[in-house]
Amino acid sequence: MKRLHVHISVPDLNKAILFYNQMFGEVPTKQKTDYAKWQLEDPAVNFAISTHCEKIGLDHLGLQVSGEDELQTLNNRLSNADIETGKVESTTCCYAESIKSWSFDPAGIPWEGFMTMKDAEIYGTDSADMPGQQNACCSGTAPQLSAGSSCC
Repeated sequence: MKRLHVHISVPDLNKAILFYNQMFGEVPTKQKTDYAKWQLEDPAVNFAISTHCEKIGLDHLGLQVSGEDELQTLNNRLSNADIETGKVESTTCCYAESIKSWSFDPAGIPWEGFMTMKDAEIYGTDSADMPGQQNACCSGTAPQLSAGSSCC
């Protein structure tokens, strides 16, 4: 695995950019009118914010890999553990052309495994291949926990 990915939906992109610039001590490596990304080395994280998703806050987490073999290894691990994953497919999302798949952790948090191939001119509009996904970029609605579930 190359780096952790965090995607947060924000109501005011400019305010959020100012905040995260101070937090990370860096400016975004990619910035558009509706999206910003910091590709940080310390900590090794692909941190993105956008105004595209349905709910404000954490949209999804992910693992960014550097090769298709790493993506296949990740998906094989999940499949071998009987964890449902969406099919691996090419998509345009977050101003990048990527190969990705989706899964949900036991708490319903969406995770994407992905490999970025190149920059794209559009944010993205493809449909994701997982129940509850509104598109390939935002996580949509996660499955609900049963009534008997408890928190820490």
